Amino acid sequence: MALRTSGLTLEDSDLTGVVIGCAMHVHSYLGCGFQEFIYQNALEIEMRKKPINFSREFEMPIFYYEQKIGSRRVDFLIENRIPIELKAVETLEDIHLAQAKNYLEAFKLRVGLLINFGAKSLQVKRLINSKAPMKQINKS
Repeated sequence: MALRTSGLTLEDSDLTGVVIGCAMHVHSYLGCGFQEFIYQNALEIEMRKKPINFSREFEMPIFYYEQKIGSRRVDFLIENRIPIELKAVETLEDIHLAQAKNYLEAFKLRVGLLINFGAKSLQVKRLINSKAPMKQINKS
């Protein structure tokens, strides 16, 4: 399912919408000021109530010219295709955005979310990797 906004179809909006809704609930309940792992624990509780599959602290290998050189853990991986990176900082910085974008590019994933619980208002950045293949969208 995809959300249409002013003629633009957002890929995986059904799944990202569920995650964003869960994050909004967590932020409204806890507010800002906790460490990242507190929000990660609470978000896991909220997402378990929803009909989505996810992995927490999903380890993803990093390759350099087909040779594994290490691995990184993404906070959540939704339906094996949408990485969710959480932060609990007062202000998102370019380095946080770069980290989330690197997950998409390194793993050839199309859509991701960067969610910051540390500000007074929840901050969500929806990321698209234009180099990854576009998911087929049913237009019914």
